[in-house]
Amino acid sequence: MTAFANPSIGDSMLRGLIFDVDGTLADSEAAHRAAFNDAFSRFGLDWHWDDVLYTGLLKVTGGRERILHYIERYRPDQSQFDGLGLPESVDRLLELKTQAYVRSVNDGAVSLRPGVLKLMSEARAQGLLLAIATTTSPPNIAALSGAMGPDWRENFAAIGDGASASIKKPHPQVYLQVLETLRLTAAQCLALEDSGNGLRAATAAGLATLITPTRYTAHDDFRAAMRVVPDLSQVDLAQLRVWHAGSRQAASMV
Repeated sequence: MTAFANPSIGDSMLRGLIFDVDGTLADSEAAHRAAFNDAFSRFGLDWHWDDVLYTGLLKVTGGRERILHYIERYRPDQSQFDGLGLPESVDRLLELKTQAYVRSVNDGAVSLRPGVLKLMSEARAQGLLLAIATTTSPPNIAALSGAMGPDWRENFAAIGDGASASIKKPHPQVYLQVLETLRLTAAQCLALEDSGNGLRAATAAGLATLITPTRYTAHDDFRAAMRVVPDLSQVDLAQLRVWHAGSRQAASMV
């Protein structure tokens, strides 16, 4: 097991990178959409989330919350499912959806985004702590282990997910939990996100945030971001340090 340091919290030098998962570590939303549709079909529902609908539904974070929002908005008469109540039905849909997503990842449908592994390796080599702050479930994170390597868990000093944080993004709960586990201040860390909701969560926790949007989030409001770049392929740790220092200096002058 990797031993993680406990840096001093008396400065604002960059000491930790906190990654979102879906859309940030991996371009996974298309696979998630397909998995939802697979679950609906297996459950005997005629629901189908196309790209346009799903892009709108991504404004609601969390699979359970997304399904409930869809029912309230588009299927308000559907409160019973073959005799099952709403909570039981949503539980079953989420089970089927997770199974479908894990299968698709195992079949190679999802890969890490460009530059992710390179930046992680560089950060760890220079003593930075890595963490995950996501609203997705632990099985969905673990499904990416093939892409991140067999010992992926040891690379992260903290993991906050949909199981540990009951209040989903854009609430900052998961980021606040991760900062507490890392024993670092927001000024010492940088968040990496792909969506407007993720940016709002990270910003509310006091974190400077680098955005790498996807086709599902390209039109979100990123005005509060430290920087917006297409992906991490042209970003190295030296550049992140410069951007982070500039953002902290700007924040101190407000």
